[in-house]
Amino acid sequence: MHELLILRHAEAEPAPPGGTDLERILSDHGEAQAHATGQWLLAREALPDRILCSPAARTRSTVTRLTATWPRAGIPVDYVDDIYEASPGQLLALLDRQDPGLGRVLLVGHNPGTERLLALLCEGRSGGYRGMPAAALAWIRLDGPLEPGNGRLLAFHTP
Repeated sequence: MHELLILRHAEAEPAPPGGTDLERILSDHGEAQAHATGQWLLAREALPDRILCSPAARTRSTVTRLTATWPRAGIPVDYVDDIYEASPGQLLALLDRQDPGLGRVLLVGHNPGTERLLALLCEGRSGGYRGMPAAALAWIRLDGPLEPGNGRLLAFHTP
């Protein structure tokens, strides 16, 4: 993998009465955010070769809206239970298991894991994270192996 896209899910509604955090759905604004981010990636010719996504309803819907207008169908999407509530180290290990021949991978997850992974890759430590609002996308180029500090932030998008 040469590039990594880290996306925090779009804005979500609170859990329904008696429901769980995993069941939270996107708000109308979140649907629009995900669509806008998909268009942003398309305009920059930055579509991924593979998508790794948390199984939560809000991340699944983010991926659905994100990819709805992409002309290239069939980008593999893997729903990975370990992304939900993952630490940056766990996310790094998941990414390290991906095919090294992939050019660009999109990881769709949750805070604080996404923002701490971004800090770990670009700053070499996860404690100094700065925050990723809903639907924020970090585009990182890896300068060498997938290791702390080897990432260079190419763009940071918030719709």
